[in-house]
Formats: sequence, C-alpha cells, structure tokens
Amino acid sequence: MNNKHENLLYSRVTSAQKGENKTVIMKMKSGWAVLGDNQIIPGYCLLLADPIVDSLNLLTIERRTQFLSDMTVIGDALMKVLKVEIINYSILGNADKGLHAHIHPRYEWEKDEFKKAPPWKYNFMKEIPVQFDYERDNKLIEKIKKEIERIYFPKK
Repeated sequence: MNNKHENLLYSRVTSAQKGENKTVIMKMKSGWAVLGDNQIIPGYCLLLADPIVDSLNLLTIERRTQFLSDMTVIGDALMKVLKVEIINYSILGNADKGLHAHIHPRYEWEKDEFKKAPPWKYNFMKEIPVQFDYERDNKLIEKIKKEIERIYFPKK
C-alpha cells in the first residue's frame, strides 16, 4: 500500500485487512464492501479498492471492470435486501485520495426535497447523521453479505 496519501480511506482498508473494521460486509475481488459511517440513508455502502490506487483511471481495464462490477453487485444486493427501486452510485475522490465508490439506496419515503437530489444534500441541509452502530447494523451487514455471496457464487 502506498502511504503517499495517509487518510481515512487508507486507515479503513488497513483495519479491514486486519479484521478490525466493524463496518466490513465482505472482501470482494476488487476491494472491501463496507457499510457507511452515516446511515441517514439506510444501507449506504462503499466499495474501498484494495490495493488502494488514487483513481479508477490508474487501473488496468480488467481491474476497472472488476471494480465497477463489484460496485453494481453491492447495488444489486441492496435492491434485493432493502426492496429499493434505484441505487445512486458515485466515485469522487476529491476529498479522500484513494479509489472508493459510494452506493446509496434511495427510498420512496424520503422527503421530496431529498428524493430527487444527490444523496449528499442531506449533509448540505445539516440533517442529523445516523451514525453506524454495530449492534443495530450487524443484521443488515449479514443480509447484504448473504445476497452478495448468492450473486458472486450462484448455485448451479
């Protein structure tokens, strides 16, 4: 791992590798599926590239394809587990150097002012965060993991 950009992402990947990151759903081919720290939108996940690179464009075509495929598999699992109709995906990288994707399920029950806006509008509007809580969120982690495994390893 390149320590050039020590930040939260590097710390999260390192703790996942050591088995110390409670937000981990599972290791995927391209990185770590994790539940987000803020669960104001329940089921918000991230895919953290491992090994870490600064951007998607630094990966080979094969590794890019794997990362994007893994990202959408997480979305598929969220759609099934949470019964949502749409998933918002974003890969930004401006604030935290290191490839990671944000995967936001979107719900019918969201207030109109948020429903058609990007998910980060919750932060701009100073909505109270719902911090990750292992006791509360562990059951969701297990359901998402089972669904990802079902998609990754279909029974023939």
